[in-house]
This record gives sequence, C-alpha cells and structure tokens, in this order.
Amino acid sequence: MANIREFTKGIFKENPTFVLMLGMCPTLATTTEVRSALAMGIAVIAVLACSNVIISAVRNFIPNEIRIPCYVVIIAAFVAMTELTMKAYAPREVNRALGIFIPLIVVNCIILGRAEAFAAKNGVLDSLFDGLGIGLGFTLAVALLATIREITGSGSWLGTKLADGLTPATIMVQAPGAFLVLGLLMGFFAWLRMRRKAA
Repeated sequence: MANIREFTKGIFKENPTFVLMLGMCPTLATTTEVRSALAMGIAVIAVLACSNVIISAVRNFIPNEIRIPCYVVIIAAFVAMTELTMKAYAPREVNRALGIFIPLIVVNCIILGRAEAFAAKNGVLDSLFDGLGIGLGFTLAVALLATIREITGSGSWLGTKLADGLTPATIMVQAPGAFLVLGLLMGFFAWLRMRRKAA
C-alpha cells in the first residue's frame, strides 16, 4: 500500500509540472509535438527510476560533503545510456526535436530534487516507486501540453492531420503558446485542488 502511495503521489499530489513546478525548460521546449514530448517523458522515467534506485542503494556509503557531485555522476551515467539508446532506436526526427534536452536531464531539477529529497532518505523499493510515479507524472503533463499545442498549433496529433481546411494558430507551437497553455493548465489544476480542499 505504501508503494502505491509513493507511485500515485507523483501523478497527482506532487506532479512535478503542475504542482512542484520543476523542470520547466524541457516542459516548454519539447511539447510542440506529442511524439517528442512522449520520448522526453520516457527518457525522464528511465533516468529517474534508475538513478533513484542506485542513489538509495549507496546512500549510506556516500560522504555527506560530496553527495551532490556523486548524485550528478550517477545521474549522468544513466542519461548517457538513455541518450545512446534513443539515438539507436528512436526515429531521427524525435532525436532532432529533443536535441540538447536529453543531455540536460543530468542537471534537471526534477531528477536532482528527487535524489536529494527522497532517494537519499528512503529505501530502494520506495525510491523506485517514487521515481516511476514522478516520471509518469511528468510524462502525462508534457503529453497533455503537447496534445493541446499540436492540435491547436499544427492541426494534427502524433503527426496525423486531423481535418482539412483547419487553420491552425501557429503561435501555439511557438514560445508564447507554450507559456499560455502551461499557465492555463496550472490555473485549472490549482482550481481543482482548491475545490477538493473546500469539499
């Protein structure tokens, strides 16, 4: 039961995008298309779950004074593995769209934040479920953002044209559109949380 709670909190209660507001750079930059947003989300899940497990397993052996550099080295190893795997198996256009944002997972505050706030203080299994839940919460958030932006800004979803004669609002796949959609979604989820507390 505790593991399920650790998993689901990352999706709802501690969603990294809509609640904790972490990792905004890749959230805004990789959500012009659903395909690239999902690829980014999968990469974050892989790195977060694996690094949480290893950091939790070795936390008692790492001196407190050098814990952050050690976490960064562990995270960087998993980022390198994830990046090489994606370059080998992901479509070329997805790799091109993600560009520098996969290597930048190393310093993503979601990953470092979970390492410091959770994995360094909890057991391996709890840390695994925390990493999977937070990673899934991030993936669902960027997929939702990308869905809205791709449909309204390109008139397509997952690269498939939705309707002929539809005039897309191209601003939605540009930077202002990213901020607009993110702000509206954050406001909506904050409103839902307030209603739940009031009930």
